[in-house]
Amino acid sequence: MSTSERAQVARSPAEVYDELFVPALFQQWGDVVADIAGIGPGQRVLDVACGTGALTCAVAKRVGRDGYVVGLDLNAEMLSVARRKSTTIEWRDARAESLPFPDEHFDMVVSQFGLMFFEDRIAALREMLRVLRPGGRLAVAVCDALDHSPGYAVLAELLHRLFGAQVADAFRAPFVLGDREQLLALCTEAGIADAQVMRKDGTVRFASIKSLVSTERACVWTLGGLLDDAQFDRLLKEAEESLRPFVTTDGTVAFVMPALIITAIKDGRH
Repeated sequence: MSTSERAQVARSPAEVYDELFVPALFQQWGDVVADIAGIGPGQRVLDVACGTGALTCAVAKRVGRDGYVVGLDLNAEMLSVARRKSTTIEWRDARAESLPFPDEHFDMVVSQFGLMFFEDRIAALREMLRVLRPGGRLAVAVCDALDHSPGYAVLAELLHRLFGAQVADAFRAPFVLGDREQLLALCTEAGIADAQVMRKDGTVRFASIKSLVSTERACVWTLGGLLDDAQFDRLLKEAEESLRPFVTTDGTVAFVMPALIITAIKDGRH
């Protein structure tokens, strides 16, 4: 194990997520979701499943000193990393399915790349709607279908070929809501009227194939703990060939990863 790999093991999963996944995937989406939500100065905004705060911090910049921003997550380690980034944001440890706020408490409710991991997605959407004021906007981003993200689709097939369906399905978990009609059906069941779903393209970018594979192996939400060192070495060797089409001239790995974003405005009937 190299010095860098030993250092990665020493960090918490939340620190690995923030140091590797956020710049590679998630940082770019903060401004995108904030733009779609129409967040502006002085607003009260809740970020559900805030993780280490990529979207929350983007929101806080927009609402300014007169605004009020809450980042909520169930994972205490994630919140510990998030708290290092801002003392003006209120960080709360709670479940999305049971938000600890009164009705109509926020002007906007946002969430990025969390809904697919919720235990009860419909209950979480109902709660987001409950704490939103009439006329307030909801914006919730999820990963689009795996086959729309070519590099990850290749990696999923490689995992399946090398280690079977269980490992491959663990890797596929973040992409399970990548279907527009499925999302609209969830919204309907949650009582969210006139929801719309739009697609936005983002880019996955890692320093190398090894960086991508090592980061995915360290992710507790997908491959974490599933591969031993020998399996990882085998995966890395095979990935060097399979992912070669996504290597750019400077050695980085880059490919499209789209998101589907639910938007809705709460009407006065709720």
